[in-house]
Amino acid sequence: MAVVREFTLPDLGEGLTGAEIVRWLVQVGEVVAVDQPVVEVETAKAMVDVPCPYGGVVTARYGEEGAEVPVGAALITVAVPEGSDDGSAPPVTESAADGSGNVLVGYGTAGPAARRRRVQLSPGPLRETVAVAPAGPLPVISPLVRRLAREHDVDLRQLKGSGPEGLILRADVERAVAAPAPAPEPAPTPAPAVAPEGERVPLRGVRGAVADKLARSRREIPDATCWVDADATELLAARAAMNAAGGPKVSVLALLARICTAALARFPELNATVDMEGREIIRLPEVHLGFAAQTDRGLVVPVVRDAQTRTIEGLSEEIARLTEAARTGTLAPAQLTGGTFTLNNYGVFGVDGSTPIINHPEAAMLGVGRIAPKPWVHQGELAVRQVVQLSFTFDHRVCDGGTAGGFLRYVADCVEQPLVLLRRL
Repeated sequence: MAVVREFTLPDLGEGLTGAEIVRWLVQVGEVVAVDQPVVEVETAKAMVDVPCPYGGVVTARYGEEGAEVPVGAALITVAVPEGSDDGSAPPVTESAADGSGNVLVGYGTAGPAARRRRVQLSPGPLRETVAVAPAGPLPVISPLVRRLAREHDVDLRQLKGSGPEGLILRADVERAVAAPAPAPEPAPTPAPAVAPEGERVPLRGVRGAVADKLARSRREIPDATCWVDADATELLAARAAMNAAGGPKVSVLALLARICTAALARFPELNATVDMEGREIIRLPEVHLGFAAQTDRGLVVPVVRDAQTRTIEGLSEEIARLTEAARTGTLAPAQLTGGTFTLNNYGVFGVDGSTPIINHPEAAMLGVGRIAPKPWVHQGELAVRQVVQLSFTFDHRVCDGGTAGGFLRYVADCVEQPLVLLRRL
């Protein structure tokens, strides 16, 4: 007679609650010894070979390779021969523990003598179960022998062990590896070619970094977006007048950057980051303004340091310098990190609107569409004006819609009446 014992996934320590089955090391119907690894699992910490505390014949496996298994869930069942003390490893004493190499939390292991013990099959159902398999499992005690066979694709059932009572030894596997492989039988018909599913582009370099950052932003930040159309006719007129006066040329992006710093001075809660571990919102005193720049290597976000202290001319000069460095690939890592707020001018691509993804770990981003002539009610009459759509995405943890709406409305007012802003500078 045999007793069926269930072996469950043990507590692998360090607070882990489960593991993924990477590879089964035994088959159903195979004889296993006490303390023999039966499955390879992967936790968040490492790869682990899990030893079974029972010796006998594997009667069932639970879970496919790649499946997640919680601690305490069944892994295998083992038919343990009657009279073998349940086939389990005896308690570990100080003298026996010196030889144990597979200790898991909650499962003791036997010393060397117990790990070398072979399972003796007694008459009855257990012997009959093994006998019905024409190529039944041969006794292999050493996990090293099994691993060597797996690495070289050696079928242990086809080997004749040279050890006591047919035990398969390492030398048996090495001889099988050294033997010439039989010539494969020709296939009756050539297998049809499998068409590729599509081009695979590795996510590396700038593209990979952007993917990681945007994915993290979507996972961690509960963002919301609001938008408004604004009449930018006066903004373009102000820029033209400034550039006509001589001196350094001023870009539209520089004007928008100066509007952003003025708006952040009024709504400082948006120049911030969130520390969820400390359960705090950190409001930052300096505005390090990032702006999106498209390059041949992908999208990058150079950062203008201390933007709140710069004039419109100074912002225009620094933006131009950083943009050129981005295009030539000479930006230093420090020039691409540490931003506190981002300005995204996607209007250069000829689109009107977008819902920007926040540049983690910042709290907000202003998006600017193309400035294009459109019908607009100006001073009570229909006219053709230069209209732009402004979109504002914000982290809803740092503020509510009233603050976000107030920020965006202030930006729109400055776009429509830039002289009001210039008088305050």
